[in-house]
Amino acid sequence: MKVVSFLPAATKMIYDMGLQDYLHGVTFECPKEAADQPKVVRCILEGKNYSSVEIDRIFSASKAQGKSLYWVDDALLESIAPDVVFTQDICEVCNIDTVCTETAVMKLSKQPTLVPLSPNNLQDVFECAITIAKALGKEEVAFSYLVGLQQKTDHILDKLRQNKSPLKRVMLMEWIEPIYNCGHWIPFQIAAAGGVDMLSNPAGDSIVTPWEKIIKYNPEVLVIAPCGFDQKRSLEEMELLTSKPGWNNLEAVKNNQVYIADFDMFTQPSIGTLVEGIEALACMFHPSIFKADENIAKKFINHDQFVQSFQSV
Repeated sequence: MKVVSFLPAATKMIYDMGLQDYLHGVTFECPKEAADQPKVVRCILEGKNYSSVEIDRIFSASKAQGKSLYWVDDALLESIAPDVVFTQDICEVCNIDTVCTETAVMKLSKQPTLVPLSPNNLQDVFECAITIAKALGKEEVAFSYLVGLQQKTDHILDKLRQNKSPLKRVMLMEWIEPIYNCGHWIPFQIAAAGGVDMLSNPAGDSIVTPWEKIIKYNPEVLVIAPCGFDQKRSLEEMELLTSKPGWNNLEAVKNNQVYIADFDMFTQPSIGTLVEGIEALACMFHPSIFKADENIAKKFINHDQFVQSFQSV
């Protein structure tokens, strides 16, 4: 059986479950484990270093014109002749959607089975792992994979209960300019880590959120994790936030509770990376209870500590 993944999260879960021998093609933005795989899906933004504002404008213009940011290497896909193609319908910005995939697949001599993965909440992402493994005839592998991840989230919940930890008032930003709140599974991650984001949109799309609304909400903890950005990339645009009126009056800023985190723990819905996100969030929300291990510690930074270390150099 030959599989092509048009979704980085699906690619990540395939590798996590040890099913990569079935994989014969991926997207340009699939995780490093798949670096040697043929790149079937490309993007017009690939290799460019656009700002948040520019990316938003490009996407808005593309959407208004009914065009996609992504394209498929038809010749490569034909040569692979996949039996199964994993795709999605969650976000037209993040990945190629099922409609575009269907258009490309219609041209193939051999018609593969399309398996859309479109989770809305955290439980849906768990079930996506089962869907992937089942499509490959390896359903039992998914259950073994998920047991270990469920144990990690259960451990966090048990410690929160043991310490009678109050929920932290949180905001997680999915984009900097314009500011987007968080949606889909991320509010559920926040809840699993001992927080609540009242500006979020659980199981729905993230939306533009006015700065005035954030000032009134006044989060205790602010997590900045723009989709597609690692810490370094986000730091390049932090001035867009720190220069806003009232920034220094935010409780999160005054209490040194502003964090910049890698996007793949939140907006890449592989259940393994999302559980890493829950572990990281627990360390941000409740640092007296949870300490990040070496792997998790690399995935986020405290903004104030970064600024202080930079100024001392």
